[in-house]
Amino acid sequence: MHLFADISSHGFGHLAITAPVLNAVAEICPDLRLTVRSGLPPDKLRQRIVPAFTHLAASSDFGYVMHDALHIDLAATAAAYRAAHARWPARVAAEAAFLEQLRPDAVLSNVSCLPLAGAARAGIPALAICSLNWADLFKHFFGHEDWAPPIHAEMLAAYRSAQAFIRITPAMAMSDLANTIRVGPVTRRGRRHDLGLNDAKAVLVALGGIAHQLPVAAWPRLPGIRWLVPAAWQCSHPDAIAFDAFGLGFTDLLRSVDAVITKPGYGTFTEAACNGTPVLFQRREDWPEQDCLITWLAEQGRCDEIDGDDLLRGDLGATLAKLWQQPLRQKPLANGADQAAELIRAAGNRIS
Repeated sequence: MHLFADISSHGFGHLAITAPVLNAVAEICPDLRLTVRSGLPPDKLRQRIVPAFTHLAASSDFGYVMHDALHIDLAATAAAYRAAHARWPARVAAEAAFLEQLRPDAVLSNVSCLPLAGAARAGIPALAICSLNWADLFKHFFGHEDWAPPIHAEMLAAYRSAQAFIRITPAMAMSDLANTIRVGPVTRRGRRHDLGLNDAKAVLVALGGIAHQLPVAAWPRLPGIRWLVPAAWQCSHPDAIAFDAFGLGFTDLLRSVDAVITKPGYGTFTEAACNGTPVLFQRREDWPEQDCLITWLAEQGRCDEIDGDDLLRGDLGATLAKLWQQPLRQKPLANGADQAAELIRAAGNRIS
């Protein structure tokens, strides 16, 4: 079976969703031939995707143009969408020709419209998978613009052309799509490691794959707290440690710390809940997906919200203490990857 997977490079969350599904497909299809198209770095892809794959270094979507991990550049995003759809029929035709030459048995998109539209034109079974779709977000941000309806219609038509949109738990409602199939959480469990910090508590600062540096160097010192930050920040805080030095994959690192500071995002939220890691989060500015994620995490894990100004000041001691006092919860069952893999295997007559 030849599967073509298109993974958005809008942060690392789309990879965090897709990789466990591809790994599960490989388990039930030992003869799997996998082609992955993504603009993410190859080493990031191979950290999470277990089966061998051919990497096509390209991006079929851009998601949203971001000022940073929390704020959207709406003007640049609007211009990018108008440019992307100015020649939409020609782009779809080119995508169909590409897929006809590649000859996959099925297409899986997370969560670009273009491969779905191209697959429909080429007559290749296709599925989408995600907790959101770009059409819903586009409608939220630009639905009031007079230029938006034709673009929104093209996006919806692409998503509706898929045999199924695998709507993972938690997810937005996606009321404009009649082809959604709900599955459980898609995530993975890590292995806990001793970080060698003795009695100090390790707090991971991880805002996802979009550049966003917090002023940790100026934070006050909190007794017994160590801040784990990216090495690229070159943080001079005496209690900061570059988490790259531990040599752990993200999920193992997340499982090994005492808390994570992050923004609402599917990958980190579900991995934290399923690995029993408490979450301190700052809301994103007007991001429609975050409400369903926050509601789910509050039910399934331990979490608390932090004000943006408090986060910038590093005024976190009382909030962290309150977070650690929350009662332990039973870790949620992460069975969505196996459910999605069965749907992929069943898609189309050519898949066995």
